[in-house]
Amino acid sequence: MAKTKKLTEGQQRRIKANHDKRLQGKSTKGKDKVQWDDGDLGAPEQGTIISRFGQHADVENNQGEVFRCNLRRSISSLVCGDKVLWRLGNETQHSITGIIEAVHERDSVLSRPDVYDGVKPIAANISQILIVSSVLPVFNSDIIDRYLVAAEQTGITPVIVLNKTDLLDSISTDEQAAIKKQLQIYQDIGYQVLYASSKSREGINELKLQLAQHTSIFVGQSGVGKSTLVNALMPELGILTKEVSENSGLGQHTTTVARLYHFMQGGDLIDSPGIREFGLWHLTPKQVCHGFIEFSDFLGLCKFRDCKHQSDPGCALIAAGADDKISPARLASFQRILASLNDNTLTSRFNN
Repeated sequence: MAKTKKLTEGQQRRIKANHDKRLQGKSTKGKDKVQWDDGDLGAPEQGTIISRFGQHADVENNQGEVFRCNLRRSISSLVCGDKVLWRLGNETQHSITGIIEAVHERDSVLSRPDVYDGVKPIAANISQILIVSSVLPVFNSDIIDRYLVAAEQTGITPVIVLNKTDLLDSISTDEQAAIKKQLQIYQDIGYQVLYASSKSREGINELKLQLAQHTSIFVGQSGVGKSTLVNALMPELGILTKEVSENSGLGQHTTTVARLYHFMQGGDLIDSPGIREFGLWHLTPKQVCHGFIEFSDFLGLCKFRDCKHQSDPGCALIAAGADDKISPARLASFQRILASLNDNTLTSRFNN
């Protein structure tokens, strides 16, 4: 396989300058070596990225039509939800109908760490993150906590959704009580919690109301039923879903690429690929601290300024946990996240 030639600093500057000129409506002379000549393209249009496929992306115009486009070399990052400037080609070339010229500045972006590429954006211009967990394959509050930390860093409102509530009767009363207790902790510190089941239809109407007038993203482990929920919310889509594996108890990955959908009653939804872990090793300990919003009253009160909040003497967080001023379970989850910050392994990657 041929190696990709790295651009010089001068080339990078020229590419960025051309990108900025396109956003300003100015012409850029010359050819795009990989795609079209400027003369083969129509007038610039505004659009929204519906989905991204390697070097191609589906763009929706203002009339709701979708076109598959190539990307200019000046575009360094493009994700589902991005607002773009694009141009339609005079003819279709190998199923490609146009080219994306430039990307507008994002109002918000949700990112994840990648061991090869650093921090990678997942979706842009979203106003709400729906963190989906479920009764089966397993309710995992640590994963929820990691997403809450990520959400707090972006300023995007998180909402917790317990899915597959029709399966509550299939687990023990102790397990049911543990789930209820953990969800109550989230509610007590100010997070909204919704309950849903695509099978019994519990909470579907409430979920529709929550999603209306927002651009939302569903996130969560594989197998928690994100695509099944999308089917329940938008049955006309008929998205492929899979059951939880009886052998492994793990969710079978369904969605392979993020995609944006529109609700008839208003609002948009981005369905994203599932993960089994969500690494936060790109964050600092201070950022993780602020991701646990109920800890704010105790930060800065530790005996030592460099307190690691693990077993340090005089730790204000440990004392608050012992006095039930903060949840011991949340404190333990916080400590596990801090301990994992240097663990940038492949387990932090998406399961694609």
